[in-house]
Amino acid sequence: MYFNRFLATGDTFGTIAFSYRQGHKTVRRIVYETCDAIWKRLSPLYLSPPNKEKWKKIEQEFRTRWNYPNCVGSVDGKHVVINKPYHSGSLYFNYKKFCSIVLMAVVDAEYKFTMIDVGGYGKNSDSSIFANCNFGKRLKEGQLDFPEDAPLPGTEEPMPHVIVGDEAFPLQKNLMRPYPGNELTNNEDKKIFNLRLSRARNTSEDAFGILSKRFGVYQRRLEVKPKYVNKIVLATCVLHNFLKTNSMTILSEVMEDDAATSSPQNSAFHNLMHVGGSFAGISYLTREKFKNYFSSSNGSVEWQVRAVQ
Repeated sequence: MYFNRFLATGDTFGTIAFSYRQGHKTVRRIVYETCDAIWKRLSPLYLSPPNKEKWKKIEQEFRTRWNYPNCVGSVDGKHVVINKPYHSGSLYFNYKKFCSIVLMAVVDAEYKFTMIDVGGYGKNSDSSIFANCNFGKRLKEGQLDFPEDAPLPGTEEPMPHVIVGDEAFPLQKNLMRPYPGNELTNNEDKKIFNLRLSRARNTSEDAFGILSKRFGVYQRRLEVKPKYVNKIVLATCVLHNFLKTNSMTILSEVMEDDAATSSPQNSAFHNLMHVGGSFAGISYLTREKFKNYFSSSNGSVEWQVRAVQ
């Protein structure tokens, strides 16, 4: 009851406590304990690290729904508004002129989160947070268990599976970003590539939009400490996936099985290797091949030229 109202409205613990004639500390404890329980019980089912078979399924969905073959996810960051923590200086003060922590997420073709990192300082850029999160490092080192390189439809040359992001992210072999604006003048092929990438990348922005509309807590300034904000964000992300999956049968099985209590290690990792550009040549070549494919007879779609013109 208290937990539902908190997530749905973002009301303060004091307001909720007054409404239900309960103690402020009681409401706060119930909310935090419920967040922990939801994450612990549901994350193994709804936010476990993808394996090779799951990546293949995601790739099929991006290929058919968003016209981007060999894509296995889109990445983006969301600022969660918080009160300025005591003695935090400018750590949480972001470029939008408010304090926040950052939710960094990879999203599939159906707007579900596949990998998340919570707790980045608001002052840091998306690329910096991505460089210092667990899945950012593992992506660079080729440790995300992606499927083997596979040809794009109608071609024979194997191509890597990739995650797509906006211009804030670095170009890597398995991470595609758009061409910069100064390269688009009189270059229709690059405009088409940016358009096709944008269609796939919008799944992450749409997922954040759905998350914010579904949970009113994101439309308020959270008046709790950052470590508790992390608990709230983790719980809402796994609930988002559960609601998108819409499987009450699996939930009832979880509630009956006390053994399913392990939590995957895919959240809030810090102090890891910076993502660099040691394979810059391969990265640029991969992007060029995708660009050429999207403008070829095998990879083009009928509306793309009209859209960029």
